[in-house]
Amino acid sequence: MRRLFVWGGALALLGVLSLAVAVGLAANSLPDYDELKATQNEQMIVVRARDGTELVTLGPSYGKWIAAGQIPQVMKDAILSTEDKRYYQHIGVDPIGIVRSFYVRYRDGRWRQGGSTITQQLARTVFLNNSRTFGRKLREGVLALAIEWKFSKDQVLELYLNKVYFGGGAYGIDSASRKFFGHPGTQLSLPEAAIIAGLVKAPSHYSPTADAVAAVDRGKVVLGLMRENGKASADQVAAIDFKSIKFVTETGQNSVRYFTDWALPQLDILLGENDQPIEVWTTLDPKLQAAATDAIQRNVPGGAQGALVSMDRDGAVLAMVGGTDYVTSNYNRAINAVRQPGSVWKLFVYLAALEAGYTPASEVIDEPVTIQGWSPRNSGGTFAGKIDVRTAFAYSKNTVAAQLGNEVGFNAVAAVARRFGITTPISTVPSMVLGSNEVRLIDMTRAFAAVSAKGQSVEPYGIVKIATTDGQVLYQHKPKGSVALVSPNVANGMTDLLQSAVASGTGQAAQIGRPVAGKTGTTTSNKDGWFLGFSSGVTTGVWMGRDDDKPVGGLQGGTAPARAFSSYMKVAVAGRPVEKFETEMTAPAWQLEPDDEANFSGSPEDYYYVDENGNLIEPTRGGASPGADRQAAPRDDGPGDPNDQLVPVNPPPAANEDFLNEATGRKGSGSSSRPPQSL
Repeated sequence: MRRLFVWGGALALLGVLSLAVAVGLAANSLPDYDELKATQNEQMIVVRARDGTELVTLGPSYGKWIAAGQIPQVMKDAILSTEDKRYYQHIGVDPIGIVRSFYVRYRDGRWRQGGSTITQQLARTVFLNNSRTFGRKLREGVLALAIEWKFSKDQVLELYLNKVYFGGGAYGIDSASRKFFGHPGTQLSLPEAAIIAGLVKAPSHYSPTADAVAAVDRGKVVLGLMRENGKASADQVAAIDFKSIKFVTETGQNSVRYFTDWALPQLDILLGENDQPIEVWTTLDPKLQAAATDAIQRNVPGGAQGALVSMDRDGAVLAMVGGTDYVTSNYNRAINAVRQPGSVWKLFVYLAALEAGYTPASEVIDEPVTIQGWSPRNSGGTFAGKIDVRTAFAYSKNTVAAQLGNEVGFNAVAAVARRFGITTPISTVPSMVLGSNEVRLIDMTRAFAAVSAKGQSVEPYGIVKIATTDGQVLYQHKPKGSVALVSPNVANGMTDLLQSAVASGTGQAAQIGRPVAGKTGTTTSNKDGWFLGFSSGVTTGVWMGRDDDKPVGGLQGGTAPARAFSSYMKVAVAGRPVEKFETEMTAPAWQLEPDDEANFSGSPEDYYYVDENGNLIEPTRGGASPGADRQAAPRDDGPGDPNDQLVPVNPPPAANEDFLNEATGRKGSGSSSRPPQSL
């Protein structure tokens, strides 16, 4: 025991001496106070449009430096009560706080509070990063001890309150006060100080620019802590009326931020570690962005939201609108919202049917149908009888889509959707043909763009070039090689159907005086309205609906969304030549004519092929081998043709496995609980 005590004491003394040496060396290497005041650790980013004009400048706003004696006492009390109530009792690291955090971790089974002091937070802000590693915490502790060794408590608190991040791009209390309340930080009131102090915990969540209600609720929590610590009386807290606090309405914020919020996070992938001031050239067209914003705001029904994505033929995003007002809601519905697509999903049903041998002129029957206990109905409740595929698509006949999906196989429809870039879960229940699976607007727009590109894959992108402010190019976009998703023959047939839907079907409101191909979509009880289409190399998708998924009176894909599409596209294609669509379908070599089949040796009963799922399809028996879930699609080669079920439909694979994995992420399947009646 004596040896243990001696050696333990010696090791403890050695540890203390080592720590003292480390702290002393760190303190000696610290910049002086004036240098620390001048340091800025955040990166400035200038975002430019495709024409080089400046869209927005992102980066830190530090406001004016406020000396310790000028900082309102309520601000000091609020921040200390919230972040470090033992600030004046510790030496930079608070052993009691550390022990308390470990106890809470032991009691609750997870970390609920940290032991970082204000000095440690300052060390992290100025010198380190936010990585959660033991090594970083150890360096943070040593730096905190060194900072308090070299500077006074008032100096440390002054540095902290002038440098900490409060959200919305604001660093320091003066910047935060001006940004959120419209006056200097020296004029902060008690409730304003409480709100600002509450932002440190989660600036992006509690910032008034993101959620004013959350900011006020957090401020009330801070006031409670101030009362507990004796920094505010119960009467003072009770007398505060948060409704009287007026937040500054931001100017200069507009729908461009929806685009930058989508594009700029890609910098981490394109550049990796980089802290230089940079300029980012993007694909955004300011004129088209303004037209897109106007089209949504003018056409969206009252109480509803709207979103728009527009791409050039190579995938360059020309315009992006994620909502009606970025200031009141920065949630990007064009990228993040998943909604039922209604009949725009029929794009994949008819692509699968065209791949299976149907043509726009093939005969189908619009009649009541029941599939696995599910009976779809048409929007008008009537049935047209014998019509062709073109008419069925143009007038969005649900019963025909259900029959086609059943014939080619719901798995085949899902496979086409995955192939064309749908990344959300896909259920293969029968109602999926009418859009029961939820999708993202940008994914659907990408799919329509691929049809416009004659069946070639299209990958959306928003960043063209990244360079330092002195002109050094750090990144240059290079087009990826496209992949054939379907044959040009199938893409032509699909374009024929889409063009008919606009020329004479449900999408007539989307006409713009030149060829347009597109499709409407409306979900149950008018909860969602969609229109997606393309013309002259520009593909645009529009969605409208309520965030709470409630019905919107009168909303249909062929009304407000189609009108918004038309309004925008008239501007988007104004400087482009008129392009006529290629809609002629020429049978490819692998699709044999019935007369040619007589040249096969052996019995027709022995002829089969393998579908994309690996199932053996036996056309003469009208079914599939055990384990198959689809049947061969009949051809329309004339009445009474005895070879109707003998046409092999086995196109070459449209995309390799690597491409599909990259495009879709291989997410699992899921289902929506509300099968739609779509239009």
